Amino acid sequence: MSSPAVCTTFRSIIGLRRHLLRQLRQSTRVSAVTMSSTGVSAPPQCLLKPLDFPHKTLMGPGPSNCPPRILAACALPMLGHLHPEFIKIMDEVKEGLQYAFQTQNTWTFVVSATGHGAMEAACVNLLEPGEVALVCQNGIWGERFAEMVDRNGSVPEKLIRPMGQVFNLSEIEEGLKKYKPSILFITHGESSGATAQPLEGLGDLCHRYNCLLLVDSVAALGGVPMYMDKWGIDVIYSGSQKVLSSPPGTSPIAFSPQAREKVLNRKTKVRSYYFDAGELANYWGCDENPRRYHHTAPVSSIYALREGLARLVEMGLEASWKNNRECAEQLWTGVEKLGLELWVPNKEERNPCVTAVKVPEGVNWKDVADYAMKNYRVEISGGLGQLAGKVWRIGIMGYNATPDNIRLVLRALGEALENVRK
Repeated sequence: MSSPAVCTTFRSIIGLRRHLLRQLRQSTRVSAVTMSSTGVSAPPQCLLKPLDFPHKTLMGPGPSNCPPRILAACALPMLGHLHPEFIKIMDEVKEGLQYAFQTQNTWTFVVSATGHGAMEAACVNLLEPGEVALVCQNGIWGERFAEMVDRNGSVPEKLIRPMGQVFNLSEIEEGLKKYKPSILFITHGESSGATAQPLEGLGDLCHRYNCLLLVDSVAALGGVPMYMDKWGIDVIYSGSQKVLSSPPGTSPIAFSPQAREKVLNRKTKVRSYYFDAGELANYWGCDENPRRYHHTAPVSSIYALREGLARLVEMGLEASWKNNRECAEQLWTGVEKLGLELWVPNKEERNPCVTAVKVPEGVNWKDVADYAMKNYRVEISGGLGQLAGKVWRIGIMGYNATPDNIRLVLRALGEALENVRK
């Protein structure tokens, strides 16, 4: 369906809804007194009005704006979650994910949750009570995973780097020797510290110490080179709302054969039925058994994810990586021309998908962000954790990764700084 046709359809739907709401108001003018006498409270008046929302350019760390074709996919007719037509779409999504991850792993599917859900799924499937996870922590995602490990009854041991720095193989090897973990967790695209972690050689290193490698690539997949199989990654997960430019709520994940065997040969049951990878893999047709009902998949969100992956396939992975990098370089140059400093000094360690900019002395970060939103409808986010109030975070992901958007955010940022400094 073309974009004009989609817009016409949306306008027709909104017009019909407004007409029905007018009729509803006329036929349901019941006072609160009357309602209370029947034991039913008065309906909320806000829900008797049409949905109203602003159009914004989301240049924060996520979610990204969705392109028209993905919004149109969300409006497609509903299918049953076990209908053959929907199963076909699920299979197409799996193929798209294998391409995005650069893997041939059969256990490649979607967790019906945001990125946090995929993180939790990885934790509860890979770790049994008492097992050790070595967590590389250089931002809030390492902190979150360590918390999940602890709640799972497993043991989190940490390698800690300041936000804005990455890990090297020698320090990781020392941790592997010292703690003898079952898994090692590391964040590929750390959106809170704005780093891109080098991964080459890490899989081989982990396997040398009988350890599985778990990678969080929520804020990197599609915008930064990724080779799951070549780099020996055992489990990787991501999110739909970043470079894939789809609505939040679906999270791709893939398991290597070694990781799959660890899940299937556990001594104890996975503590979460909803996140049980064996059950999910079967529902997604990743094994030789007939598909069993596990949960009702978010059908419309899967449509959207399919279109997000289709955009990635049409552009090509290498072209997507190149585009995100070039737009990031444009942003970095523009930020420095404004007299600002980037949080990550080493260009090769910066995450092209999320850039952190230092807040100058005497400037309130929120005043700048509020000005950009009020005057340009552009989102510029603040820092998280230890960087709260110290940096702005600017996202360059997928559909939003365009030179025009970079110029827009730089204009908004520069004008906002001039205004708040007066």
